[in-house]
Amino acid sequence: MPADETATAITISREPFDSADAAALRQAQRDELDARYGRDDHEPGEKPTADSVPVFLVARTPAGEPIGCGGLRPLAGGGAEIKRMFVAAPARGTGVAVALLRAIEEEARGMGLDRLVLETGTEQPDAMRFYEREGYSRIPLFGPYVGSDLSVCYARDL
Repeated sequence: MPADETATAITISREPFDSADAAALRQAQRDELDARYGRDDHEPGEKPTADSVPVFLVARTPAGEPIGCGGLRPLAGGGAEIKRMFVAAPARGTGVAVALLRAIEEEARGMGLDRLVLETGTEQPDAMRFYEREGYSRIPLFGPYVGSDLSVCYARDL
């Protein structure tokens, strides 16, 4: 199926952060990152929770299969951080990630937010290329990522 058909055929909706499908997608992301970094301590800072990530989206195929996710963690100083953005490998390159990112941005706008930030890692060049292509600019490390030799941070004004 061509990329544009896949992206238009999926559904993206809010789901509890700790639902079974959301948890399975986040675990798949952790497994992939653990393999890329060769260890499981590659994310500085406080782990996201249902309380700290009040908006969590899940992308699904027309058959209902969960294929991607991402959420928003509001920041004390304003704006929000994109957390746990992930698309399952078989769905990559099909437009799902772009559709999911745009849905996250729309959720942020609906919350009255005008800026999003995120952290990705040095072993995720595909993620860095994706965010740069989608209008995110590299920024200095922020918050818990300051001083991390594995972190790369981005921001976008909405």
